[in-house]
Amino acid sequence: MSSTDNLERAFASTRSVLTNVTPAQLDASTPCASWDVRTLLNHVVGGTHHFARSMRGEAAPGGEAPDFAAGDFVAVFDDGAAQAVAAFAAPGAAEQMVTLPFGTLPGAAFMSIAATDSFAHGWDLARATGQSSDLDPKLAALLLENAKGFLPDALRGPDGTAPFGPRADAPASATAADELAAFLGRDV
Repeated sequence: MSSTDNLERAFASTRSVLTNVTPAQLDASTPCASWDVRTLLNHVVGGTHHFARSMRGEAAPGGEAPDFAAGDFVAVFDDGAAQAVAAFAAPGAAEQMVTLPFGTLPGAAFMSIAATDSFAHGWDLARATGQSSDLDPKLAALLLENAKGFLPDALRGPDGTAPFGPRADAPASATAADELAAFLGRDV
């Protein structure tokens, strides 16, 4: 098992959802109430490149953010995911301190956040586009346990004003991915 296995699995899970998103779905609503599918897709695809740039210590490019939904977003996602995995796998990356908008933390912690972000937004896209959201149960359970250790209530609030919504209740029949989504503030 490599140090980037969970990140790679999260990217693979989200990629499996991305490959089934159609142009006709881009204006559909998502579990992230302030985002439609196009906005969510741009966040997911752009996120892979953000993770790589942050690990390499590079600033975000200036100007207007690209609309990845207008092109081959799966290819751009694949490129960003490969760059992110390479950046997180670089010698010393786990111990490297990474400065992010919300604080400075070790690369290993940032990689866990990146895996959770990609996986959770894959769940959002699956729900928004009518796909199965029962994604990689073992990974979902692991990410949930990790999230419980790093997600303080201070980061929770109403959609559009806080990074995470208030914890939601998952039904007894919920999948592991549903439980993660509920913990991160999604209605399941």
